[in-house]
Amino acid sequence: MHVLSLGLAWTPALYAQQVDTVARRVLAPGVTYMQLVNPAIPLVAYLVRVDLRRHDIELRALRARDSLRGRESITDMAHRAQTRGVNVLAAVNGDFFELKSGENENNQVIDGEWWKGLKVTDSPYDTYDNVHVQFAVDRDGHPMMDRFLFDGRAIAHGVVTPIITLNFNPSGNPEGTALYTPRYGVMTPHDTSRQTVEASMRAAGRRGDTLLFVRSGAISSASGSTIPRDGAVLAAYGPGSRAKEVQALADGDTVKLVLTTLPRPRHGMSPSLVIGGWPRILRNGVSVASEAPVIEGTISRNAEAKHPRTAIGFSRDSATLFIMVVDGRSAKSAGVSLVELASLMRGVGAWDAMNFDGGGSTTMVVDGALVNAPTDAAGEREVGNALAIVKKR
Repeated sequence: MHVLSLGLAWTPALYAQQVDTVARRVLAPGVTYMQLVNPAIPLVAYLVRVDLRRHDIELRALRARDSLRGRESITDMAHRAQTRGVNVLAAVNGDFFELKSGENENNQVIDGEWWKGLKVTDSPYDTYDNVHVQFAVDRDGHPMMDRFLFDGRAIAHGVVTPIITLNFNPSGNPEGTALYTPRYGVMTPHDTSRQTVEASMRAAGRRGDTLLFVRSGAISSASGSTIPRDGAVLAAYGPGSRAKEVQALADGDTVKLVLTTLPRPRHGMSPSLVIGGWPRILRNGVSVASEAPVIEGTISRNAEAKHPRTAIGFSRDSATLFIMVVDGRSAKSAGVSLVELASLMRGVGAWDAMNFDGGGSTTMVVDGALVNAPTDAAGEREVGNALAIVKKR
């Protein structure tokens, strides 16, 4: 039995104790799974540690049912990926999501493709409108953590039109421009509350990080346009200059799209992966969990109460990734608050860390099998998305 010491001066007294490693398994070179327990707390946690320097290991975001909307268990997501030849070593639940639709609340980038882009988090539970923390990976495999804003721009004839949202209707704004891709569905959303101009475009390749499109067909003066299967629709809302800029796009015009984040990844390139959460709990080795209500608008029942939790973090040199799941709401494991979760993550070696969705959503699958104890009466919950550790074949 290995003993992992969390006896560091900055930990709360409850967690300045020793945690026993009762199970340990190497899933692949550079990827290790451990089960951690402390009956005195009580605490049962599960940890996957990943050497990010290995070129045969990658992080991959998974979407429920391969759709912008929908819910699916982590086990089924992992199994479905396996049937497609993806060697999933481990997977955990990711972003918060709308229970009815399964749509995630934050930005989502999968394999370099933008599925959803936002300026402000789409959450009904914030104490004020803001942007939540997100985990990202750049094209070099370098992990990042920040409150990323979607930064989209359409460029034609030297005119730069800012794109406010991607695959999300920026309702309530007096004016704005949205981009809809086939991931959104067959048609753009109906919006009868304001003037709308929509321009259909066909994909024409890419140049570096710039996506190239060709305007195709007539400009629509109403919402609800068909989204081309091989293209996108640029929609401008309101009577301002954005509508005039979209209206000015002629059939056959080349439109350049630049889709990235603010702050930008290293080298200015678009990220290959973005997945959201709420909130950040470690910044530069220091717990910021207690500041979450002020910085990210967390609600007390989420932040301060003990719950099952899922967290992700990385080491000071960005070379090691840590994914942790904590059981809760049982006699064997009470769960943890966000402050306690921050201490646990710092204790295993994380320098920066954030909270994923938790409670009944908390799930870890290792080698295709569920390892933690979900708390929903029906068992493993169907969720919106997942983060997987994949071994390249």
